[in-house]
Amino acid sequence: ADTPPLLTTLRTRLNSALGGAARAWLDQALDEAAAHPETDGPISVWELRIAEAGRRCGPEHAEAARVLLLHTAGADAPALARVYRQGTADERRAVLEALPHLVDGPEALPIVEDALRTNDTRLVAAAVGPYAARHLDAHNWRHAVLKCLFTGVPVDSVADLPRRARADAELARMLDDYAAERRAADRPVPHDLYRVLDLTGHPATPTGTGAPDSVTDPTAPDGKES
Repeated sequence: ADTPPLLTTLRTRLNSALGGAARAWLDQALDEAAAHPETDGPISVWELRIAEAGRRCGPEHAEAARVLLLHTAGADAPALARVYRQGTADERRAVLEALPHLVDGPEALPIVEDALRTNDTRLVAAAVGPYAARHLDAHNWRHAVLKCLFTGVPVDSVADLPRRARADAELARMLDDYAAERRAADRPVPHDLYRVLDLTGHPATPTGTGAPDSVTDPTAPDGKES
């Protein structure tokens, strides 16, 4: 099979950026991932290499190395969930970045939903990528957009935002209610909120309209709405 363009790009970038020892380590790690993608005992060889990548490649190149390893191993949803569950925040972000290219269906959504419950803005930004755009249902996708506004993640991080926001009256009501809450608390309304509201095509509406979706801050403990 042809190598996906993403892998070729990452490999080229890493080959030019890494020093000799790091490049040799990555070559060996990728060969191992290709030869033994399955779990051998409690953990597979390539999963151990994902944990080593920061030390071996340096923090600035570790994410690209991890994404390459995940792709080369052909990690499926259960393997990705395992790496995510056991990983550091940086390793979890690599899983989120790799998701759209490795899992076609919605079976990895629990990973995205977990990341959206955190207050780690790097995880939130990675969680609202192309996989979420394809698979999050309308209710949870709206709350993902609100989560970005609550935590200060730029809405430019939200993949496919114009298409999914288009004509979404419910999202418009949630945005308007949140803006009203901010104004009532004498706090600034994020500029990004007005950008998303404009994408919905709906003008601002009066608050208290009884919208079925609440605007409760999803950064509250366990992300539950009141």
